[in-house]
Amino acid sequence: MKAAAGRQAVPEQAPGGFSSGIAAGEKTVRAEPFPWEAAMHAGFCLLRLPPRDFWMLTPVEFLAMTGGLRPRGGAMERAGLEALMKAFPDGA
Repeated sequence: MKAAAGRQAVPEQAPGGFSSGIAAGEKTVRAEPFPWEAAMHAGFCLLRLPPRDFWMLTPVEFLAMTGGLRPRGGAMERAGLEALMKAFPDGA
């Protein structure tokens, strides 16, 4: 924050007038770009949606249509892994 003589301190701003929201010494985390190619492939090719319907979907609707709202099974425990290894040995 900079303060001129007789003025109130104001946060430093990034280009465009937006505050960076990052304090001195903090590490920045870069967001990955949205995977448009994969989303469009899922919508147009796998779900066979017309473009009008694809572009009208909300993110939650798209997530539901692509199976993202399904309950996920728990991870396999050691006993389950050992049972599979016994039933399907590698031949070693």
